[in-house]
Amino acid sequence: MIKNLDFRNINTLWSSIIAETLSNLGLKTAIICPGSRSTPLTVAFANHPKIETIPILDERSASFFALGIAKRSRLPVVLICTSGTAGANFYPAVIEARESKTALIILTADRPPELRDCHAGQAIDQVKLYGSYCNWYTELSLPLIEIKLLSYLRQTIISSWNKSFLPNKGVVHINCPFREPLAPFTQPEIELLSFKKYFKDFFLDINEDSRVSSSNYCKFDIFNYLNKWRSIKKGIIIAGVNNSTNPSLYCKNIAFISRFLNYPILAEALSPLRNFANKNPNLINTYDVILCNPKLKESLKPDIVIQFGQFPTSKRLRKWLEQTQARYWLIDSSSDNFDPLHNHSFSIYSSVENLDLRNIKNTMSTKSNSEYLKRWKIINDNVNKNIQSTFTGIDLMLQAKLPFILSTILPLQTNIFIANSMSVRYAESFWFPNNKELIPYFNRGANGIEGTLSSALGMAQNSSNNILVTGDLALLHDTNGFLVSKKFKGHLTIILINNNGGGIFEMLPISKDKLLFEDYFATPQNIDFAKLCNTYDIQHINIQDWRHLQELLNPLPTFGVRVLELTIKREEDASWFQNNISKFTD
Repeated sequence: MIKNLDFRNINTLWSSIIAETLSNLGLKTAIICPGSRSTPLTVAFANHPKIETIPILDERSASFFALGIAKRSRLPVVLICTSGTAGANFYPAVIEARESKTALIILTADRPPELRDCHAGQAIDQVKLYGSYCNWYTELSLPLIEIKLLSYLRQTIISSWNKSFLPNKGVVHINCPFREPLAPFTQPEIELLSFKKYFKDFFLDINEDSRVSSSNYCKFDIFNYLNKWRSIKKGIIIAGVNNSTNPSLYCKNIAFISRFLNYPILAEALSPLRNFANKNPNLINTYDVILCNPKLKESLKPDIVIQFGQFPTSKRLRKWLEQTQARYWLIDSSSDNFDPLHNHSFSIYSSVENLDLRNIKNTMSTKSNSEYLKRWKIINDNVNKNIQSTFTGIDLMLQAKLPFILSTILPLQTNIFIANSMSVRYAESFWFPNNKELIPYFNRGANGIEGTLSSALGMAQNSSNNILVTGDLALLHDTNGFLVSKKFKGHLTIILINNNGGGIFEMLPISKDKLLFEDYFATPQNIDFAKLCNTYDIQHINIQDWRHLQELLNPLPTFGVRVLELTIKREEDASWFQNNISKFTD
């Protein structure tokens, strides 16, 4: 038997060629959902010695778990499911993968053509199931044992791997029809094939070095642009939502540009910059708070904005920039439009890591800070002092205090998954600068709350220092993610902010409508999370106070999943934030 190829029948050989080709290209992980029509694929991947396979019951949870792994590994992850509605449950994760530039390769098993459009069981139209959200779609031919078709299969799989990287990382969907036998029954005529020797060089030169990847982009020389921008004195750099492939280099390169231009760096909490603060002397972390002050907002208006990555979470920043009419430059390797404000903007298509900065380093001067930059830094320092003194003196359990606590006490190089809604917004306002090299992860592509738990578990797979910060509704929306814990390897601490409903809606005008607000917007679920965790055999701890939380977060455990629950009074929490946010600039 030729290594890693399964000659028991047509379907096993076909599927094992798919698995072996992907393994040669560098695939490490496949997530497999149960089903009959996908049996040949399941057998091929589960038996492959170099691919980690994880079975997950719920397809939606499985797809977000795969997304979390792909975000952290920065490699494609394979998702396998049976025919019918199974693949439709991948759809939310497909959308998030498309919007966040994350690579997934989806293999949906399907009925053969003669069982479609005739009400055969578990048969739906799976052709281009995910529409425009894919980098690429193809349907494989029915498995046949012909040398030419087997070569076609290999080359199609190679192409699919490459298309998951380019032009940007994203989703590839391969629809895989199978006739029976689906189980690995032996077909003697296949097992005795006379052309097995043909496979001796079948996978020759297919390896990780031969694959196409977005990291192969050429260096972009930005020196001429920087020289033009340098003549404009009042400029800001925005480091937006970013999941950098090299956080240290990302921070270092932006710091070089900031020093060369004498511009402050307004750093989104979901970029790495706030956690590599010693690399960035011009870091501004409190802009979301500063922009609450009308006088400061007016005096700090820039003439030019240089934005790296996607626009930050801060709504105040958006409104402010809409009023500035500044010249606007967008720098990102993606060809997407990252300008939701529709400014008079211009794009440079390069990642921060691929900017050629040799000329900057050769001409870097010790030029003193501009008055504009000095003003930003003085204000930022004062606000940071106010934040520190305020939160140090508050014992009340406020969600606003949590990001301040986490950014100051977590272990070095902790991975942090931050859920959407208020968790990410409080982080934007109060995540404190530090030198801990903490790495943030998130689902900010489509900004939904679905799949939060599963994504965080995927991020944490095979590693120890990991936390998830989430509200109660985001966690409840994905409780099937807890089913993954039986196969999970690593550790995840879930910090659950339980305010019994959607805290973000307390910030909106609709909160004044008392008749509709609770049932239709806040939607409290009144769940006993200790009982819920017990159902899934997950450790649950009620946090008594801030000291109790800090004792449980440093050091973190090395394995298992646990929930640390903070009970927050939703209306009181929102009221405190709205009444105090502007006071930090006093």
